[in-house]
Amino acid sequence: ESDPGVRYLALRDLEDLPAEDPVLQKAMQAAHRDGPIAAVLDQMDVSGFWVKPGHGYSRKYRSTVWALIMLGQTGATVSMDARIKTGCNYLLENAMTAHGQFSVYGSGAPSGTIDCLQGNLLTALLSVGFYDPRMEQAFEWMARSITGGGVAPQEDKSSPIRYYQYKSGPGFGCKINGNFDCAWGGIKEMLAFSYLPAGQRTPLMERAIQRGVEILLRVDPVTAKYPTKDGKQPSRNWWKFGFPVFYIADMLQNVEALVRLGYGKDPRLANALDYILGKQDEDGRWMLDFDYNDRIWFNFGEKKQPNKWVTTRALRVLKMAGFHE
Repeated sequence: ESDPGVRYLALRDLEDLPAEDPVLQKAMQAAHRDGPIAAVLDQMDVSGFWVKPGHGYSRKYRSTVWALIMLGQTGATVSMDARIKTGCNYLLENAMTAHGQFSVYGSGAPSGTIDCLQGNLLTALLSVGFYDPRMEQAFEWMARSITGGGVAPQEDKSSPIRYYQYKSGPGFGCKINGNFDCAWGGIKEMLAFSYLPAGQRTPLMERAIQRGVEILLRVDPVTAKYPTKDGKQPSRNWWKFGFPVFYIADMLQNVEALVRLGYGKDPRLANALDYILGKQDEDGRWMLDFDYNDRIWFNFGEKKQPNKWVTTRALRVLKMAGFHE
């Protein structure tokens, strides 16, 4: 009762209460009235942006892009507050290009497209219960950019649809990662596809999912030994479970994306699932290893202490993987 936001997520995702259940309905109302959802929405301009008008990528981590990502992860829903829909529409009108890319640039140039942003925003929009036909183009671009279908090389500047400086090639190729596949970005995009109902996925999207899963399971996720720029060791952030999760991905989110896509029983996930279980303390809780406190609109707990939000994340993944059976 003291944490209405996380209580709502636990009732919804762990207890499986039906949507019309009065206990869940009351919890959902409380979560939107108090806690992180309310804290974020209270900072929104009436026209639909946070911090300043425009594409919303800067400043990190309070502007429009990050506010919507956080709303998606905290259980906000358009059915409960009209401001959420206003924010979603503002994002599509100001941050998405003509060919479906979300851009980090204020000019809206498609050269600002990058996998982590694309996946994060589509996941956020679907998570809050928002869908607009314009998003079909965003999913189409994401699928094409992964498979390479109909996307010209970066050097072909005459083509209206090509790879760019950040999204540099098929798969999850990213300039920031030395043009190797960026697993962080790939996880965000696979998570977005997992939220799109199967009936809405085109054959191209299904091929993109297959390609993405192949890349993410090419190595044991518990090792995170994906290709890195200059052959450097994986970021230590892989093994730090946090809340919320922005462009950095942790191993828990990697497993979440794969489990949501139906790979919970895949033996290649066994070590990662064991690792997740191994981080649980004797009281059944998980710690907050990584945070954005004081950089976002709400603090989710003290670092290196047991944390309800991270615990809910971990339990949700384990439940989807079949550990409740």
